[in-house]
Amino acid sequence: MSAMRTIVGMSGGVDSSVAALVLQEAGEPIAGLFMRNWAEDDSGDCRAEDDRRDAVAVCGRLGIPMHFRDFSSEYWSGVFAHFLDEYAAGRTPNPDVLCNREIKFKHFLDAAQELGAQYIATGHYARIARSGEGWKLLKAADRGKDQSYFLHQLGEDQLAATRFPLGELHKTKVREMARAANLPTHAKKDSTGICFIGERDFREFLGRYLPARPGPMRTPDGQPVGEHPGVFYFTLGQREGLNIGGRRGFAAAPWYVVGKDVARNVLYVDQGTDSPWLQSQSLDTQHVHWIAGSPPQRRFTCMAQTRYRQPDQDCEVTVADDGTVGVRFAQRQRAVTPGQSLVLYDGEVCLGGGVIASTDAPLEQLIREQAA
Repeated sequence: MSAMRTIVGMSGGVDSSVAALVLQEAGEPIAGLFMRNWAEDDSGDCRAEDDRRDAVAVCGRLGIPMHFRDFSSEYWSGVFAHFLDEYAAGRTPNPDVLCNREIKFKHFLDAAQELGAQYIATGHYARIARSGEGWKLLKAADRGKDQSYFLHQLGEDQLAATRFPLGELHKTKVREMARAANLPTHAKKDSTGICFIGERDFREFLGRYLPARPGPMRTPDGQPVGEHPGVFYFTLGQREGLNIGGRRGFAAAPWYVVGKDVARNVLYVDQGTDSPWLQSQSLDTQHVHWIAGSPPQRRFTCMAQTRYRQPDQDCEVTVADDGTVGVRFAQRQRAVTPGQSLVLYDGEVCLGGGVIASTDAPLEQLIREQAA
């Protein structure tokens, strides 16, 4: 048997550390590989070097070989450039979905195979199952940590070459195992937010690449209530950072972003978390990726998520000839956001998904009509 059959993507966090531990305890010949996906800047906020040291320490503790690859240029062209383009267009992208498709399950997989490995493994909370001649992506046993939403762009070939050792484990058990094995990352805080921003202020970071373009904040009926620094800094349903304060003639209730008109540089806001301007019942997507290679039918019912960790929503899906889909939900949805991913499920099986292009939210329709 080869001295190394599986290469584990070591991020320097507790999840990838325990993924390696699980495989090693099962007798799997493994090595680790640390990916550098973001070039350091001068802010001192990027934690990549700390993560690299932690990954090295874990591999040392487990006694396994460690490899390094720099994918920062691939990340910039394959993930970050798209991220900026989407924000500039007024949409809210999800870079984790692209990072998985373009970096972790493409460049990392290629690098692992070049090193002689048959499989890659990561610390994602998801499961893979063989189904006849094909492969399926399933939700994790720990539904609160399930990450299949971010993995919906994978195909069967990638799933066949991938292992998710944490798929059957709950996060509390993962922490316990790391502590029992005395892994250096056992108490390390989970990373949150967008990987290349880290703990930095999002608006300040984005402002380095998309210069501020102030404009008016208005209610949906056109009343001015303030000024915004740039519509692309905000997303639908957002409450923080509006700085509207008390306004004469308005109730003392919190304000929320309910619409963005990029062409006119107007940010629309309304009061109340359940504002009718945030509600929609149907959406259309860009081209949808199906894990099995094709949709189950041209028209079918299933469950869907329009954002990570959203409870599954009943819907009907209609597949168009151009590969896009139209979706109608059984219940009205709040703050469905163009640029985010629609991910479809049949029970615990992830069918695939695509980027949300538009919804029937009333303000979004009005803005489209004005632009026509």
